[in-house]
Amino acid sequence: MVLNYLWAAFFLIAFVIALFQLIFFQDVDIFQKLVASTFDNAKLGFEISLGLTGVMTLWLGLMKVGERGGVVAILARWVGPFFHRLFPEIPKNHPVFGSILMNFSANMLGLDNAATPLGLKAMREMQELNPDKETASNAQIMFLVLNTSGLTIIPISIMVFRAQLGAADPSDIFIPILLATFFSTVVGLISVALYQRINLFDRVIVAYLGTLLVLIVGLIYYFTTIPQEQVSVISTVVSNVILFSIIISFIGLALIRKVNVYEAFIEGAKEGFSVAITIIPYLVAILVAIGVFRTSGALDMVVDGIGYLVGLTGMNTDFVPALPVAFMKPLSGSGARGLMVEAMTSYGVDSFVGRLASAIQGSTETTFYVLAVYFGSVGVRKSRYALTCGLIADLAGIVAAIFIAYLFFH
Repeated sequence: MVLNYLWAAFFLIAFVIALFQLIFFQDVDIFQKLVASTFDNAKLGFEISLGLTGVMTLWLGLMKVGERGGVVAILARWVGPFFHRLFPEIPKNHPVFGSILMNFSANMLGLDNAATPLGLKAMREMQELNPDKETASNAQIMFLVLNTSGLTIIPISIMVFRAQLGAADPSDIFIPILLATFFSTVVGLISVALYQRINLFDRVIVAYLGTLLVLIVGLIYYFTTIPQEQVSVISTVVSNVILFSIIISFIGLALIRKVNVYEAFIEGAKEGFSVAITIIPYLVAILVAIGVFRTSGALDMVVDGIGYLVGLTGMNTDFVPALPVAFMKPLSGSGARGLMVEAMTSYGVDSFVGRLASAIQGSTETTFYVLAVYFGSVGVRKSRYALTCGLIADLAGIVAAIFIAYLFFH
């Protein structure tokens, strides 16, 4: 219901602002730009879905090999005690736990291309357990919010962008992003747990989260003890070695168990195309709405208004130029990425604004995109409180990124 009103609001607000610009500022091109935006973003939605087809075909095929070989079942047993408490509706040791773990792992390593198809597979498996196929289940909401909170241990793509733009130390945003995404994930988890009345003080949950915290602290310590110019290289190498090792383990164990890996891969891969086609209307709908909202100038007005209000309080306003990334991030990943690059180009890749834009970009995932793609792929129409909790997690990550950036870079 929230998404329904919000989607309509994007169009209505864009129309009112465009009409204001036409009447009072004689901007005769504004409505032409809005119409062009609808066509451009409809095309973009289709192209993104088409681009996902190949990757989804690959990873759904590999996951089928992993299922037949037993790797997914092994992963499910490893995380079963923890996930069973976060997803109590899902039966113990259900294979979906393996898919969920694979998706979270890919997100942590900054491997977006692998994370999306793995997440879609997990969502489809949870949909099979969902008694009301048009309404998001508790398990699906918990999974989506944890996915959108975007815990990222190694922000590879952002470090690559910074390196390409000539940053003196492309990896200097590594720790700020890690901390910001940690806050985002914790807040997202707490918000859903409150809705679903999940006891986060359960000793199993505390033990798993404590282990994760120790891992994060250990990584922070390790990366502060090595030369900074090596951080980006080591992060990239480790991430891709882990990813390819997972592929080899899937194939290897399947061969040991005498599974016909080629036929298993083809069987799983066939699902990729149908899933990609399913999400096209949902993706086009959300991207077109976001496009007209941005093209109308509404986003710029919100940012300028916040800057003005903050200035009246006497607070430091150095963070304001990076806010377009913050507002765009929950709406469009590619849009936020473009604004991040624009900020680094305009203010300097090593400026406070450039670094803050990078930290915000890595602080959380794209809630509207994930919601449209994941729920759209299984036909869920009623998202319940998923959007609310996802946006709360986004806000926590963005606010944390701003405060941490002041601590590290100002």
